[in-house]
Amino acid sequence: MALKIRKNNSPEPPYSCPLTECMSVIGGAWTPNVIWSLSGGPRRFSELRIDIPAVSPKVLTTRLRELEDRGVVNRKVKPTSPPSVEYSLTVHGHQIVPAIEALVAVGHALKERKSAGKGKSKNVS
Repeated sequence: MALKIRKNNSPEPPYSCPLTECMSVIGGAWTPNVIWSLSGGPRRFSELRIDIPAVSPKVLTTRLRELEDRGVVNRKVKPTSPPSVEYSLTVHGHQIVPAIEALVAVGHALKERKSAGKGKSKNVS
């Protein structure tokens, strides 16, 4: 017998919920890593590839373009020969960094909890 679907009693999320907006920015694959790498200052594409070795050039390019479109990353073409491009965080990008730092802290705590639990034997009654 199938279970009856219960009515959801939570309030409807507000249109353009700020949390949804923020999560849509940082939710993409490798996005937190890109923001984290840029939090220390401007980086060129090749430097970001070294910082995040597992990301493919195609995905990194896509993430940088998305972050630029969303106002999180600045892209600046430097007048060098040959021209180079530097990426840096905008004011909004810097505002995201503490949220990522908080997620990292929780991740460490969860990892420690998991590691501590591995050594304990399970009692089965």
